[in-house]
Amino acid sequence: MESMLNKLKSTVNKVTADVTSAVMGNPVTREFEVGKHIASGGPGMSWRIYNGTKKSTKQEVAVFVFDKKVIDRYQKFEKDQIIDSLKKGVQQLTRLRHPRLLTVQHPLEESRDCLAFCTEPVFASLANVLGQWDNLPSPVSTDIKEYKLYDVETKYGLLQVSEGLSFLHSGVKMVHGNLCSENIILNKSGAWKIMGFDFSISSSNPSDAEPKYVCKEWDPNLPPLCLPNPEYVAPEYILSVSCDSASDMYSLGVLIHTVFNEGKPVFKVNKQDIFKSFSRQLDQLSHLSPGVLSQIPEEVRQHVKMLLSVTSNVRPDADQMTKIPFFDDVGAMTLQYFDSLFQRDNLQKSQFFKGLPKVLPKLPKRVVVYRILPALTSEFVNPDMVPFVLPNVLLIAEECTKEEYVRLVLPDLTPVFKMQEPVQILLIFLQKMDLLLTKTPPEDIKNSVLPMVYRAVEAPSVQIQELCLNIIPTFANLIEYPSMKNSLIPRIKSTCLQTSSLAVRVNSLVCLGKILEYLDKWFVIDEILPFLQQIPSREPAVLMGILGIYKCTFTHKKLGIPKEHLAGKSLPHLVSLSIDNNLNLNQFNSFMAVIKDMLSRMETEHKTKLEQLHIMQEQQRSLNITNPMNQSEDTKSTPSQATQVRDIDDIFGGSSANAGVNGKENGSSSVSQPSRVSLTLEEKQRLAKEQEQAAKLRSQQPLAPQSIKSATTTLQAKDLTSSLLNNMTSLNNMSLNSGTRTIPMQGNTISSTFPAAPTMGGISTMSVSNGFNSPIGFQTGGMGMGMRAPTPALYGGMATTTSTPNFSALTQNQNQNQPGKPPDMSALDSLFASNKPKVSLNQMAPKPVPGTTAPSPWINQFGSGQPPQSAPVQSNPMGMTGVQGGFGMQANPFFNPQNFSQPAASSTMNTGMMKQSASVNNDLKDLFG
Repeated sequence: MESMLNKLKSTVNKVTADVTSAVMGNPVTREFEVGKHIASGGPGMSWRIYNGTKKSTKQEVAVFVFDKKVIDRYQKFEKDQIIDSLKKGVQQLTRLRHPRLLTVQHPLEESRDCLAFCTEPVFASLANVLGQWDNLPSPVSTDIKEYKLYDVETKYGLLQVSEGLSFLHSGVKMVHGNLCSENIILNKSGAWKIMGFDFSISSSNPSDAEPKYVCKEWDPNLPPLCLPNPEYVAPEYILSVSCDSASDMYSLGVLIHTVFNEGKPVFKVNKQDIFKSFSRQLDQLSHLSPGVLSQIPEEVRQHVKMLLSVTSNVRPDADQMTKIPFFDDVGAMTLQYFDSLFQRDNLQKSQFFKGLPKVLPKLPKRVVVYRILPALTSEFVNPDMVPFVLPNVLLIAEECTKEEYVRLVLPDLTPVFKMQEPVQILLIFLQKMDLLLTKTPPEDIKNSVLPMVYRAVEAPSVQIQELCLNIIPTFANLIEYPSMKNSLIPRIKSTCLQTSSLAVRVNSLVCLGKILEYLDKWFVIDEILPFLQQIPSREPAVLMGILGIYKCTFTHKKLGIPKEHLAGKSLPHLVSLSIDNNLNLNQFNSFMAVIKDMLSRMETEHKTKLEQLHIMQEQQRSLNITNPMNQSEDTKSTPSQATQVRDIDDIFGGSSANAGVNGKENGSSSVSQPSRVSLTLEEKQRLAKEQEQAAKLRSQQPLAPQSIKSATTTLQAKDLTSSLLNNMTSLNNMSLNSGTRTIPMQGNTISSTFPAAPTMGGISTMSVSNGFNSPIGFQTGGMGMGMRAPTPALYGGMATTTSTPNFSALTQNQNQNQPGKPPDMSALDSLFASNKPKVSLNQMAPKPVPGTTAPSPWINQFGSGQPPQSAPVQSNPMGMTGVQGGFGMQANPFFNPQNFSQPAASSTMNTGMMKQSASVNNDLKDLFG
């Protein structure tokens, strides 16, 4: 690796040293930068050719350098002869100006070490291309090694040389004298140019019709650089020291033979014995064998044989050679026309450019890119010609690689992108937009190509707008999404709304429909679909375009329309459009088909969502079942409990959870399990509200329907004052009863009597009466014979109630203390005033039936006594608001009179209980309906 690097370094240093030593100090370097050694040419391949640029304008040039060290071996006078000969050739070339001659950019400059001059950019000499690599850098460039001449290049090159000779012979009256492959230079475009006028001979009588040329006798003692190439010199120049224009035509014949025979001339000449060689050559030319010209194309073979004729009069002149059928090739004629293009008017140019697309595919790419393309782009300065030139340029661009396009085509197209007149320029670019977006770099697309598209969308010409809208979908996939979203779509929407042309509006909708697949779902929903409702016109074509966009969005697998949008916006809009009077039957059917599809999908999706929600709610309800450890076996087996649950289900339409009642009854809170169904935020919020409502419903105390069995009582007038005093007396007796206890509770104090009854299942009950309803049982888990404070789990942490006296306790105590004896109310007689009738309270009381306990009729009017201890114990759930059901809304008969009931009498109760008054019954009916 190190050896290779050292070798490369030495090569670079050598080349740099050669350039420096050859050119350093020459006046040419003041104005031109000398670059890489690329080729060689001129007499004896003595001129080195370098790349170069002009410092002031950066114009590309070729720098020809002759290093004087090459002739150090010669004597001084020989050196001077060589230098004079080289100077003459360059000076003559500088004076001559013709398209077929090499163009000199800077005249010859001489320094102590070299001669140098500058010309147009050069690729190589014809001798280099044909395999003669003398005086070339080592290694030889692959561009020269691999360069192969195409037939069209050869034909047109020889035609160019013939035209150059015609110019010299007819126009300047000059014989070149040394026409050979090293004096033919191929410029950067591939054109063949003549140089090497070192041995040119001008006519001695240029004004006469018949020019005379005086040539020098061949001197073998002169240095080779002071003599023409003997292999290309006509025989008469050597043998008879005479020459004319026909001598150059002989050289042309040898050149044609050399080109078609891989650089080999017709004869090899012995330079040591030149005269003998030419004498032998003369005999061979007189009897030229067919094998010598076998490699030459048949259509020109006869003309080459004539050019190589010994008799100069037989040789065709240069003008005649330009007209032979061999040069009537389409490619050669095309290249020739380009070279004379500046002489044509616009009409002739337009006709030629129209037919050019048929010719370009037949030409080699190298010829098209390096010969035709520069000629075409030079016409961009003429706006009238751009519509004719541009299709050909874009056709060439298709055949170029991306690198060639950026380097050779794009710089000339950039100014054309900004042209607005004539309008055909925009049309041509739009038709080739896929090519431009594919090969143009992103930065140039953003700065040059897309602005042109935007101008086309907003163009005043309806034709351009229609074409642009039709073409945009074909290259929409090549446009970057931000540019499409922020620049292109808004312009299309604006055009659709503002145009007065129905065709433009319809094409805008069609364009949007075709590029929907390249857009984002939410961009379509937020920007495209609302835009459809802004379109003012109601022509059938516009309506069908709107329908098409809805349908494409609805059916596209990447887009789709959410059911909320379908229900709230899309379907109402489509339904209103579907009944437009301008639609025919088929169009109406199309609308209805889309509407039905939308409705069907919306129904399916929403039904699926509701089913998922239902499944999730059922799962949550199953998780809300109370742990069996928190319930007693008696409670779970009580038939009335199931009855209460069924009653709640009947009240709330079956929406409450059957197991949730028991869970709340024991103070347990339900555990919400997260749903595995994917729901939107709105659906989750709605579900949370439903769960909260369900929790409230589950927490309500169920009301057990109870029937009131009215006791038959005798109708008599009531004295409310005596009833009140009777109750007060009963309260006093109850407080003095040794078998009762008082329970202090937060808020108002209530005195309750708890009989010493055995607990059921470890749960005793506390009976509290509100004065209107039957005693309401409360579970007091863990209570024995004594009374303990209720636990927070049962009462929600706080016991609150009203101070309503417990009349049932009074009745119970009376019945227990004095069985079979009516209550003595004579003590209250003294409380009445003197003007009252002397009727004792004992007389007012009803007479008891023998064998039965006679309770107070006033007390029985509002509620029965405490049920016996053997009665089934019912556990009431908590109310809606967290307060015990006995004091809440559900226990109040004024809020729910139809459920006001009285528990059934036990079998142990006496059947002789006093019946309720019929008037009281009627009052309740009037009160509660």
